[in-house]
Amino acid sequence: MSNPRVVALGGGHGLAASLNALRLVTESLTAVVTVADDGGSSGRLRRDLGVLPPGDLRMALAALCGDDDWGATWSRVVQHRFRAVGDLHNHVVGNVLIVALWELLDDPVAGLDWVGRLLGARGRVLPMASVPLDIIAEVAGLDPDRPDHVIEVRGQVAVATTPGQVVVVGLEPRDPPACPEAVAAVREADWVVLGPGSWYTSVLPHLLVPELAEALTQTSAARLLTLNLAPQQGETTGFGPQDYLEVLAAHAPDLWLDVVLADPGIVTDAAELDKVVRAFGAQLVLEPVAIGDGTPRHDPRRLASAYRGIFDRGRIRSCR
Repeated sequence: MSNPRVVALGGGHGLAASLNALRLVTESLTAVVTVADDGGSSGRLRRDLGVLPPGDLRMALAALCGDDDWGATWSRVVQHRFRAVGDLHNHVVGNVLIVALWELLDDPVAGLDWVGRLLGARGRVLPMASVPLDIIAEVAGLDPDRPDHVIEVRGQVAVATTPGQVVVVGLEPRDPPACPEAVAAVREADWVVLGPGSWYTSVLPHLLVPELAEALTQTSAARLLTLNLAPQQGETTGFGPQDYLEVLAAHAPDLWLDVVLADPGIVTDAAELDKVVRAFGAQLVLEPVAIGDGTPRHDPRRLASAYRGIFDRGRIRSCR
């Protein structure tokens, strides 16, 4: 498929890894980004100004910068973090720039589009919801005397770093309004890409926004899930490839997939993983996409090659 319309969903470093690869594959790329961050510079701006947390949106824009001098320079600029004595300490240039445009234009989407033009971003970045969100999780194992007792944990940072076992996640508000442009992008896409990323705090939240979840289940686009290379200390400690899929099925029982992409290095039982993948109506694709230095990071060019091959082969729905 030449220049497919691709929508990538997620947040943080996982989405940035996917976007770094996808911008090498297509010129028609949209990132739909979670807006639940409550830590660091994003959390401060969110609390002080009542805006969407800009951090994950900024990271997506930086990932879409080109490899020329212009793109590389602006990517570094928007990712620059101030080290100072005073209120600017730990704020990120790109966060402040995004929020300034939001205040001037009174339109989050227009503000992000303007930043994208300034950076020469090779794609569009949209928030998944029109209001800031809070992640709420039910977590077991936090009380050593009652290991099965479930406690509510609130906030993206708290959920991502919990030493307990996340049982289920939800959003507050419970039925947030989706960003209309994001919904339209999903419905008009040729491919929708989920993952990699923090499973409970970056990947699953998209499936908990009703209008966006409906678009994801009804779109004619093919759906591709990219599995993580390693468990995340805290929210997915001890996870294997099948666990990600089982958690996804529990939170989004109506979601079908077409392709699940995994690095062979994370798979210990290919037959069992293939069985779980087929329950989603999908085909398992095993391709080396890790950077190869022993760290759990995706190599942009390897991942791009895997995406290109999947897009060229087209969707596979024969398992449904």
